[in-house]
Amino acid sequence: MRHDTISAFLASLADRVPAPGGGATAALHLGQSAALVAMVARYTTGDRYAEHSALIERVCTGADTVRERALELAEDDMAAFGSVIDTYTLPKSTDAEIAARSAAIENALVSAARVPAEVINAAWVVVALAEELVSVANRNVASDVAAAAEAARAAATTARVNVEINLPGITDANIRQSLVDTAATVDALTDRADAVTARVRKQLNLVGTPSSE
Repeated sequence: MRHDTISAFLASLADRVPAPGGGATAALHLGQSAALVAMVARYTTGDRYAEHSALIERVCTGADTVRERALELAEDDMAAFGSVIDTYTLPKSTDAEIAARSAAIENALVSAARVPAEVINAAWVVVALAEELVSVANRNVASDVAAAAEAARAAATTARVNVEINLPGITDANIRQSLVDTAATVDALTDRADAVTARVRKQLNLVGTPSSE
């Protein structure tokens, strides 16, 4: 994932292979969102923005951390889904084998669901960073704050369905409820992402012709 070209990744995504799939794309949406936040923050530097330097530094650090984690999550998702596929090939000739196979499948499904759940949690971090950045960002790149919010939105909504698809095979009540609770936060996240985009669009209408920096 780290060394693949975009073209090769998209070819794999389009191919009839188990992974990459929606979970990996959710993580990549997350990574792009974090990268956009970091980029806007790095354009919001210099004397004109000196009073916001501590905020900008914190936003850059937070966004860079999520960007790096997003790559790990994309790889984790592919590995987790591969493990799910492998468990379905386990033998089931005896009662003991059936029981072991069922337990292995559930464990694999839990792992597969936890990765997109973490994507959702990380998307919250990026949306919060975008909320902090939007009011101080260099207006010449303000549209990219909205792009970041929209990418975080896509990461979360895509991750949610990848959590939900694994739920039917998870019988542990506590684990299942934790995953359900995480997925349930996505509607609130999309509302906040939409609000960031709305604020940016309002700013753009007020700005008119971009000023030179």
